[in-house]
Amino acid sequence: MVQTLNTVVDLDFQLRGTTLPAEHGYSAFGALIGPLPWIHDERGVGVHPIRGRLVGGRMLALMRWSRLTLRLPASRISEALPLAGKTLEVGGSVLRVGLPTVRPLHPATTLISRLVVIKGFQEPEPFLEAARRQAEALGVGGQLALVARANDGSVEGLTGRAAGEPIRRTLRIRDKTIVGFALAATDLTAEESILLQEVGIGGRRRFGCGLFVPLRS
Repeated sequence: MVQTLNTVVDLDFQLRGTTLPAEHGYSAFGALIGPLPWIHDERGVGVHPIRGRLVGGRMLALMRWSRLTLRLPASRISEALPLAGKTLEVGGSVLRVGLPTVRPLHPATTLISRLVVIKGFQEPEPFLEAARRQAEALGVGGQLALVARANDGSVEGLTGRAAGEPIRRTLRIRDKTIVGFALAATDLTAEESILLQEVGIGGRRRFGCGLFVPLRS
């Protein structure tokens, strides 16, 4: 079982703006380095994807409930607070950062990550086996499964996706496209749930990958 050195929390910042690209993980992290230069070398930080309403053209409209959320050691909270009041440019969109709220991680029997990437694994079955090996190495039991698409049609601007297929997503870093999948973990104990949220599976956490959250009903 992996032992984490710090209590890990989510730090939510209110967010104001109009739209931003649906695929914004790389540009969002890049925008944070200016006001928070220490995050470049902080391996314990993850940046959640910003949620909004899809409006076509692979763009999201920001809503009242949209947040910029950092998953980070509690010991780093005070160093992240200067982000409040800053203006960020993310993928050509201007975002104004508001006041923060600290949210402790809560155990849930089912967690989901919208995008997990594991180097060298871009096909569903080998990817799932690699994810299971990583979970076992962490000491996380339960069941891991690829998340299947519920409906046919266009999602995040991508067409030709059939219901029942694993949800495959991409992360764009400069001129490189990285392929991954949505992943669910079920039947977790409270300890396993917190550990998986703290550590995650796969890489690129700073770009929004491998971050697990409780499944919304």
